[in-house]
Amino acid sequence: MNVLVTGAFKDFDKLKKEFNNVEFMFVQNEQEKLDVDVSIFDYVICNGLFLYNNIEDFKSLKYIQVTSAGLDRLPMEYIESNNIKVFNAKGVYSIPMAEWVICKILDVYKNSFSFYEKQKEKLWEKNRNIFELNGKTVAIVGYGSVGKEIAKRLHSFGVKIIVIDRKKIEDEIVYKSFLIDELINGIMESNIIILTLPLTKETENMFCNSVFEKINNRPILINVARGKIINTKDLINNSDRFLSIILDVFEEEPLDKKNEL
Repeated sequence: MNVLVTGAFKDFDKLKKEFNNVEFMFVQNEQEKLDVDVSIFDYVICNGLFLYNNIEDFKSLKYIQVTSAGLDRLPMEYIESNNIKVFNAKGVYSIPMAEWVICKILDVYKNSFSFYEKQKEKLWEKNRNIFELNGKTVAIVGYGSVGKEIAKRLHSFGVKIIVIDRKKIEDEIVYKSFLIDELINGIMESNIIILTLPLTKETENMFCNSVFEKINNRPILINVARGKIINTKDLINNSDRFLSIILDVFEEEPLDKKNEL
């Protein structure tokens, strides 16, 4: 079997020792056109490889393991019609992503950066511009593995959890549940809006002017889903509607230095 491994895989040497009779090839940058005969590979471990390389050139391909939970970077129509099996990394990142979200919320509410700067300057100065997370209302848009891990951690802070999903959610830690087409109702009463939903034709550009213009309570907006769920231009034009905007993903990745964000 011939296996192509791309991207940020760290234990490549260990992988080679674990499997006998397997030929591995490692490519660090999958955003470039591969200058090899890709028709020999039976198995590919990648992330966005097929955004930059034509999957039809992989004549022997039988299996794909993506290092992300989402499958939106794969040509699924071709994959399904050619009986290629796909495996994702669902659940692998849920806990670290949830912890990162909590970290960012506390950074904003506790004005951490201000204190770090004062510490560097050796200044003893009170800062009363901080908030408590306790008692706040948080809307989690998309209640999959990541959303659930975030909800569990926020609930321990005494937060009211609103969930917005394709189906009504019954969970003892959920305060209210809304359907996606009730999005505005769910986010209007929230102090924090967290996006964890998958990118589909229906969710692309879901957060745009028509949504932003209805927000008037200056919440925190956090996106750990996919960049294209938010219309970046509309977000920038409405940025003053938010207390803070925290983005882990972008429409354009990686960001160009000249990008307005």
